Amino acid sequence: MAYFENLKALLKQEKEEDKKQYEALTQHTSVSERRAAGLTWYPVAIRGTEMTRGEYLNVELERTTHHDINHQFRFGVPAVFFSNHEPQKDRIEGLVTYQGGNRLKLNIRTDELPDWASDGKLGVEVLFDNSSYEEMFSAMKTAHNELKKNELYQVIIGSKPAIAHDELENVKFEKLNESQNAAANKIIKSNHLAIVHGPPGTGKTTTLVEVIQHLVKVKNEKVLVVAPSNIAVDLLTEKLSEAGLNVMRVGNPGRISEHLQGQSLDGKIQNHPAYKDIKKWKKQASEYKNMAHKYKRNFGKAERDQRKALFDEAYKLMKEVEKIEQYILEDLGQKTQVVTATLVGSNHYTVRDLTYDTVVIDEAGQTTEPACWIPIQKGKKLVLAGDHCQLPPTIKSTQNTAEGLTYTLLEKLVEKQKDAVTLLQTQYRMHQDIMAYSSKVFYENKLIAHESVADLRLHNLPALQFIDTAGKGFEEKLEGTSSTNPEEALFLVQRIESFFEEITKNENAKLPEIGVISPYKKQASIIDDLVQNSEILKPFLKQISVNTVDSFQGQERDAIFISLTRSNAEGVIGFLGDTRRMNVAMTRAKSHLLIVGDSATIGSHKFYADFITYTQEINAYKSIWEFE
Repeated sequence: MAYFENLKALLKQEKEEDKKQYEALTQHTSVSERRAAGLTWYPVAIRGTEMTRGEYLNVELERTTHHDINHQFRFGVPAVFFSNHEPQKDRIEGLVTYQGGNRLKLNIRTDELPDWASDGKLGVEVLFDNSSYEEMFSAMKTAHNELKKNELYQVIIGSKPAIAHDELENVKFEKLNESQNAAANKIIKSNHLAIVHGPPGTGKTTTLVEVIQHLVKVKNEKVLVVAPSNIAVDLLTEKLSEAGLNVMRVGNPGRISEHLQGQSLDGKIQNHPAYKDIKKWKKQASEYKNMAHKYKRNFGKAERDQRKALFDEAYKLMKEVEKIEQYILEDLGQKTQVVTATLVGSNHYTVRDLTYDTVVIDEAGQTTEPACWIPIQKGKKLVLAGDHCQLPPTIKSTQNTAEGLTYTLLEKLVEKQKDAVTLLQTQYRMHQDIMAYSSKVFYENKLIAHESVADLRLHNLPALQFIDTAGKGFEEKLEGTSSTNPEEALFLVQRIESFFEEITKNENAKLPEIGVISPYKKQASIIDDLVQNSEILKPFLKQISVNTVDSFQGQERDAIFISLTRSNAEGVIGFLGDTRRMNVAMTRAKSHLLIVGDSATIGSHKFYADFITYTQEINAYKSIWEFE
């Protein structure tokens, strides 16, 4: 069908661009350059080995230097273990099965480490992740083949309407407000599809947890809950566990919060009564293997036969381990009420064959549609939750904008299946003046500030302030591909200093947490340097976070300070034209939002022109000349 052919073509473009960028980073570059790009750990030390399923070995590696460099290693990615003596020859590929701190485990297909592993100069490098793409292609192929007999798929592509059993009596959830109750009942009554549109601070997670409890405890359903990020999955795992549900978190133990290890698949396996047999057989297999390794390379037939017999015994024991592991997995699968994972993680070999009554995709506005089809094929009913008016998924191919992969399944279904959508309308985060403009532009003026936050202020500071730098001569500069405005950065930091001076006039005031945001990475870096070197701000550094918009998605702060950065005679605003990013930035603030920008530049765009008008109407507009 054309629907899936189009999706596959878009995904193919994305894969090709992703691979092209990976090859540009890895070909003709030194190991130190690849390390700086986050692709390589070098040098690494071997901290241990462990026999695992089949003819595989888990090697634990630790990077011994350059701990401060961000990296791209994560659970499930392919990687290569290599020796820098002869990196093209001395290499063995595997899969990352654990990553935490400066350690990772690499699962490699061999029964013993190669000889070069003892010669030093070792490293490990991320390979191009073809497996995630193959999972997506495979999921879409399955959906395509089953489309004619699967009503859920027909609803998703828009050839059938989403139907709900409206005749059923509403369930009253005491912890939920009116719109949250409406969303929960839409999920319960829906035949195939329900969508929870959750603007910032409207309690989307609370709603999902309440309704999942009902599905499990009252309707006896098995539920799969997925999200694009490990952080989002962890949050839901924690909340569902606190609600008394038997939750199994599938994924990288190194990325799962420490206090959730009991809910992790590894944790549940280790706590299972049958696990003691696994430990016993693994220990015995390891002893046989160590005995076999004592035979040198140059030996006769008797030694060779003995070595082979020892390896055969180790292999047989590991086959027994596999059988016990399979029994434990099946037992856990039967007892588990909710499985949580990332989208690709939902097809992990340990849970690949499980099916569910309901599949919930949280933060559905931040993931591409092909990724959604991986968990979709595992359930009878689909719940999408998120906000397509916030940040879209990160896409590498410039051809995939507009109607491409940035056009998410959530957006499509909000438009195609309007009857399945419920907007959460009461927000519990921000002052009504901070909320109002976002509500008007993105949510049809339907948001309401709950009485607990409607007039939430810090000291005697205004909830919202826009400071116009027009005419001051704060001109932007280009550093690489990132815009900067050093003078605007300095002015913004002076406002932060004044903010803390005002707050601390009240000796008993609790110090607020603040976020400082610029859409431009280099501008955020300049601001951060100024903050770190400010004598006035030194006592408050723990209260201040400086970063780009993307890093603040899903978070909130007492106060937010934003540097719009752009200031030029041509009225070019570039990145600022993505108004969804500004929606995220503005709605992080609870009590105080201060934005600095040049009206002569940003005023050429309707979103910013209307915002400036709004600030004038509520007496929140200031000119920079008032701060002379």
